[in-house]
Amino acid sequence: MRKISAAVLVAGALAGLPLGASAASSAAPAGDTALVAALRADAQAYLDARHVPEHISAVSVSVNLKGAANTIDTAVGTMRFDGGGAVTPASLFQIGSNTKAFTAVMILQLEAEGKLSIEDKLGKWLPQYPAWKDVTIRQLLDMTSGIPTYDDDASVMGAYAAHPMKHLTAQELIGAVYPKLVADAGWRYSNTNYLLAQTIIEKATGHTYAQELQSRVFANPALGLHSTYYEPYAYPAAITNRQVSGYFTSTDAENAALKPLLGKDVKLLSVSWMQGAGGIVSTPADVSRWSRALYEGPLLADKQRREMETLVSLANGKPIAVTTPKDPRGFGLGVGQTTMKDLGTFWFYQGETLGYRVLYGWFAKSDAVIVVAAISQPSAKDDKLGKDLMPAVYATLKKFGKL
Repeated sequence: MRKISAAVLVAGALAGLPLGASAASSAAPAGDTALVAALRADAQAYLDARHVPEHISAVSVSVNLKGAANTIDTAVGTMRFDGGGAVTPASLFQIGSNTKAFTAVMILQLEAEGKLSIEDKLGKWLPQYPAWKDVTIRQLLDMTSGIPTYDDDASVMGAYAAHPMKHLTAQELIGAVYPKLVADAGWRYSNTNYLLAQTIIEKATGHTYAQELQSRVFANPALGLHSTYYEPYAYPAAITNRQVSGYFTSTDAENAALKPLLGKDVKLLSVSWMQGAGGIVSTPADVSRWSRALYEGPLLADKQRREMETLVSLANGKPIAVTTPKDPRGFGLGVGQTTMKDLGTFWFYQGETLGYRVLYGWFAKSDAVIVVAAISQPSAKDDKLGKDLMPAVYATLKKFGKL
């Protein structure tokens, strides 16, 4: 299922408002008025073209340029598909599997502190899962563990769809697939891996995952994450009132268990099925700051950053130094790398939930971060966020001499 997967890891490679007249909001440093107008036009063009096939009413873009004191932000559309107020750069999105980098970073920070090693086996930290005792923490983080993802279990997601306000625990979700293990699975996307990593963080620190996120990440003034939040079960109205409505519209066969949610606004539903695998909400601007911190700055020690950037091929799970046109998709520890014809080689992640998509790209050569966000989870064939909007923003930045 695509629910909080890495989506296609960049595959291939408004009601109530007339087209071209959606509400829009932007923020730009002085002197970048023309650039932000061009970026807003990119967002509007995508919204106009994709509002029906992707069931979207809102698109948000953030750009974080080398040496710039502020991000360049723009948003177009409305807070609900059938209207509502205007979306702004301060509007919140569920960021889905971008949460995994937060989880991986905390594991790596604990390693730097000598509290664990990513080569430790689950038997040391979570002996309650003996069938998985030989799986290492590294294998959890780079998706080579062979442990299935709980959200591919129709009974798990069917039960959620029937009672979407129910609060699920990490132990319940992990238990739904235990003791299954696929030998020699290569690379296999699994949200279970990250709930196990979440549980290890809690055991190593004696604190909840939420507490560690707050103290290690959200409260770090160097990161500037002023609109990034995590709740394991449900968000309060103070957060959801700022969140754009998102809709589940995928009719892909793999999502058949979620049929009761088709067309529904999922904003207020329980987020407990995601947790450390995908439960954070944020703004694109905060995601851009976070993404830059992943690859440079004080967030990680040099050794741990190198570990984070150690890649395996999505094709076979074997180590690779870098992605190439022949082997274009790689996965590190909570991060991805891809090589695309028009964009070159860059680090990225597209996180999804049942009603939201947030994609970032960090382009090392120009030291620039691009974040694009849209509501709804459409069918895989209809998702053009990485194929159309990201390249459009990239081309605009290149035109303005920013890349």
